[in-house]
Amino acid sequence: MKKPNLLFFGIDSLRSDFMSLHGYHRLTTPHIDAYLKEDALVFDHCISPSIPTTPGYASMLTGMDCFGTNVVALRHKGDIAPGVKTLAEVLRENGYDTTCIGFTGNPSARGFDQYINYEGWSATQDGYAHKAENMNQAAIPELERLAGQDKPFFLFMRHMDPHSPYLPPEPFHKMFYQKDGFDPDNTSLQPVYDFKPFRDYFVTWFPQGCTDKDFIVALYEAAVTYMDTCIQGILEKLDALGLAEDTIVVFTSDHGETLYDHDCYFDHHGLYECTLTVPLAFKYPGKLRSKRLADACELKDLMPTLLDLMGIKTDIAFDGRNLMKCVRGKDFAAASEHYITECTWMRKHGWRTPEWKLIVALEPDFHYKPEIELYNLVKDPQELVNVAEQNPDIVACLRARMDAHIACRTAETGRPNPMDTNLDWHGKGCGPFTSSDQAYEMLHIGDPEAARRLQANKGQ
Repeated sequence: MKKPNLLFFGIDSLRSDFMSLHGYHRLTTPHIDAYLKEDALVFDHCISPSIPTTPGYASMLTGMDCFGTNVVALRHKGDIAPGVKTLAEVLRENGYDTTCIGFTGNPSARGFDQYINYEGWSATQDGYAHKAENMNQAAIPELERLAGQDKPFFLFMRHMDPHSPYLPPEPFHKMFYQKDGFDPDNTSLQPVYDFKPFRDYFVTWFPQGCTDKDFIVALYEAAVTYMDTCIQGILEKLDALGLAEDTIVVFTSDHGETLYDHDCYFDHHGLYECTLTVPLAFKYPGKLRSKRLADACELKDLMPTLLDLMGIKTDIAFDGRNLMKCVRGKDFAAASEHYITECTWMRKHGWRTPEWKLIVALEPDFHYKPEIELYNLVKDPQELVNVAEQNPDIVACLRARMDAHIACRTAETGRPNPMDTNLDWHGKGCGPFTSSDQAYEMLHIGDPEAARRLQANKGQ
């Protein structure tokens, strides 16, 4: 019996709380919403605990945590940890034809048979970035090719629409904004323009003279909706090829996005909820009963869950859990606490429980934030009030639990915590920053091409 195909939407920078699928007040993902109404599992609380792209995808595509992959930094040097197999490698061993679109050259994308690039960054002469249309131009012909093979296939697509620059084309561009984005009395974007490390990048794609931060947030919303519309074309092609009943479709993301949150403007750094919380959904027509699950899960749970759904057995000792056990009502240990890390533009780690979030800076950051941050996620879900000084006992308790987890995982892997060894995470060759002033002056991103090179680990 032929194994099921796998169509994988590994979307970059998609916040689940900005999807109408998860209750967002604007209809941003109508096609995905409708598609997942039947024969689908939707997880309402999925965490991407290691920010940003490289560790996020590493966990997603290996079933391992950051200790297991040894990957925590955007600019990760070298390969994933020895002995770790990627999803593409496992599926290839099981007779799959595997293709990756839009994720060439990153260690987390190892193991595919074919790699296809598309323009997922820059705007065209009309001033808009036709990212999802470009994806369709690459993905639909490849889907047709894969459909003609005797093998089952794994098609992985890294959509880039929610990743800056947010420049969706018309008619999406201003669909969620019809105010005056250039009002001189609106100064909400001034702090963004004043932020030296990123301002040169922002002015390359912000509408010239824009003053309203809500306009940029609305561009993100519109980019998600534009992508959702184009994704419908891929789903229609899957159906037209007669493959829908024999294909598992996955939607997820490597991390969320900080829009105007916590002074981490229009990027994905900071260990706040907006960056950690991502979508996760599976559809398998006729094989899954529709269900929404509220319990927390992580990206590392994705691969063992998928292999179960696909009927593929392996002897890999995953760090992640098979979520199908929960779906089937079997004994299943809840994941209520999470070790969280960031190595994007800051080097920090922390510990998250249902009630508390502890963030500890491992070196000074360019936002001049305090070394210790503590948030009560129940009373302060927006994480606006740092209560570390008022709760030293809770800080100590959470820190002890984090340290115990680190000690356990480093003993199990036989390697030090990668957060302690990635000291050139920023690529500047100077070791850890000794002051926020140093970080502020040395970190810089200039244009979308510089961002593209960073994603490909080629420096600036």
